[in-house]
Amino acid sequence: MELNVFINSLVAIIFAYICGSIPWGYIIGKVNGIDIRTVGSKNIGATNVTRCVGKKAGKLCFALDFLKGLLPVLLAQYLAKRGLTGGEITTLIVVFATIIGHIFPVFLNFKGGKGVSTAAGAIMALAPYALITALAVWVVVFLVSRYVSLASITAAAVLPVVQWIFVLTQGKNWLVATILTIIAALAIFRHRSNIQRLLDGTENRFGKK
Repeated sequence: MELNVFINSLVAIIFAYICGSIPWGYIIGKVNGIDIRTVGSKNIGATNVTRCVGKKAGKLCFALDFLKGLLPVLLAQYLAKRGLTGGEITTLIVVFATIIGHIFPVFLNFKGGKGVSTAAGAIMALAPYALITALAVWVVVFLVSRYVSLASITAAAVLPVVQWIFVLTQGKNWLVATILTIIAALAIFRHRSNIQRLLDGTENRFGKK
């Protein structure tokens, strides 16, 4: 790999991590006089912002977290097509970097959220059809159960399955399917406390105090 390509790749990865680290939920909470890390589930994600700050703030948080996952990956794809980075490998690392940035943000002492919204943004650029299918599953499970966590866990589990079906039936890139499998496993692992509460019957349904 040429030196300038290596440097461009490194810059793209670092940029993705920094974008992912921007704690929009924390910032929105602070603007409204709330430290989102001390209320509700103490998570900096859109769900807790919605519960503790309001619906408009929650939607704004989701949109910003989604975009901070989407934009770095789109940029990496743009650079890869022009031969300015290490290509697909760099793009896949960028996907991870932006998600890891949200989960372990440098701006909040590496204590962040679960990464679902940010991962959704990154995957929209990488595998849009698999993401749309997973989002449809999320909506159905949420409307039936009113559990955000259960909807997120189910959607995460469906995501790589859909992409592997594309690999087997349409010859899609298996590397992307592998990355989605790892991301899904990470998302489910980050929901382990929610899984325990679901099993115990103590998980909060959305819309209930």
